Amino acid sequence: MRQIVLDTETTGLEPEQGHRIIEIGCVEMINRRLTGRTYHQYINPGREIDAGAIEVHGITNEFLADKPGFESVAAEFMEFIRGAELIIHNAPFDLGFINNELKLSANEYQRIESHCGVIDTLVMARQMHPGRRNNLDALCGRYFVDNTQRDLHGALLDAEILADVYLAMTSGQTDLALGGQGEMANKTAPGFEERLELSPERPSLPVIPASAEEQTAHEAMLALIETKSGGNCVWKSGHAAES
Repeated sequence: MRQIVLDTETTGLEPEQGHRIIEIGCVEMINRRLTGRTYHQYINPGREIDAGAIEVHGITNEFLADKPGFESVAAEFMEFIRGAELIIHNAPFDLGFINNELKLSANEYQRIESHCGVIDTLVMARQMHPGRRNNLDALCGRYFVDNTQRDLHGALLDAEILADVYLAMTSGQTDLALGGQGEMANKTAPGFEERLELSPERPSLPVIPASAEEQTAHEAMLALIETKSGGNCVWKSGHAAES
């Protein structure tokens, strides 16, 4: 399974208002493993960048002056992503801009959805964490993904971070090789627990009994729970039944 984690930076918020893509970053994964292959390109949009957008990503008009236009890189970009499943945070935003660029460059590719599948991690996050903040920074904190280098938005850096977030979000998906035949079964969280079989040659684990002091403290805690619960300490009754 080939997946491409994708992000873009733009001159503004709406392609309908003439805004364009200025950076594309892609990270490749195969069978849920990062391959190290990336696609990264700065693009001259042929127009000025909104001041508010520069505050977000730090990319200036002067920096992009000598960069190629989208039509010059479209074939290379599409070749990199063709046939893959795209993983995008807030996919309608990026897809809207990419489809607009494909339309403006008058090439044969048409809409990107004709060449790739799409997973929107923002939709996934809202389903998994309803009522909570689900932007990329919030998800990094929730899934313990390091984003300390993210002072400004950047397409390739954000794609790399999103790849880690996606893998953490979908960690319940486990590939199982059956009978050495390479057959894969995807199990999707929540509700799936992988059962691990221990080797019969594995040495037995040592059994360390509680000390007399620990046993006394344990009995004292059970007695306290018994008193506070009005005689309903299930651990004490179970302990008595076992003894």
